[in-house]
Amino acid sequence: MNFDYAKDSKEQRPYEHYLNAYKSMNPKEISERTGFPYDEATGNFTVHLMGSTYLVSFPDYEIQPVEDTIGVYPLADAMNVKILIIRYMAERFQTPFSGKFITYHDVPWGEVYFRQFQGRCLMRFAFSYGNKLEMFAKVMEHLGAEKSEEGDCSYKLEFMDNLYIKFILWAGDDEFPPSSQILFSDNFAASFAAEDLAVVGDISINMMKAIERKLS
Repeated sequence: MNFDYAKDSKEQRPYEHYLNAYKSMNPKEISERTGFPYDEATGNFTVHLMGSTYLVSFPDYEIQPVEDTIGVYPLADAMNVKILIIRYMAERFQTPFSGKFITYHDVPWGEVYFRQFQGRCLMRFAFSYGNKLEMFAKVMEHLGAEKSEEGDCSYKLEFMDNLYIKFILWAGDDEFPPSSQILFSDNFAASFAAEDLAVVGDISINMMKAIERKLS
């Protein structure tokens, strides 16, 4: 599946930086910090991302998706997803989810980066699916997301283990354009920086579009 991501030097440099850091680490420490199970016999981490399971090797960071009914594997195919996950493995840690969801504004530095998030995620999501609620629902059901109550149509997606995103849509009409909100489980703030959450939203919407093409 071609996710149409750029693979230029702007992505290659940070990827190499985090790959070098990853290779120098203790896999047991990575597992304890992130919650990703590590199998010493195979040298693989098990990573769950948007409903699919991946085997991620150590220290080479080779990624093998476990085939499933979703059939779209961005961690194997998209450079910015690879960077997001290897950065998480190199620097971040898992924390418990309290049950509360927060807006992008609530994340440290979220107000600074909000305009980027608004254009890259909120507006793109609204104009992609605000007038296609049935397709949005079909895509989210395919992902195994849980239907929610907010807006005209909303779903809760487990992005990674115990990290959840709520995608909320309000349909457009003759007077008003469609609008959206994207909420994050409160433990996202410990696991990802504000600028990373724009990437999280972006790749989630890319995933939706890839599944839409698959289902169409």
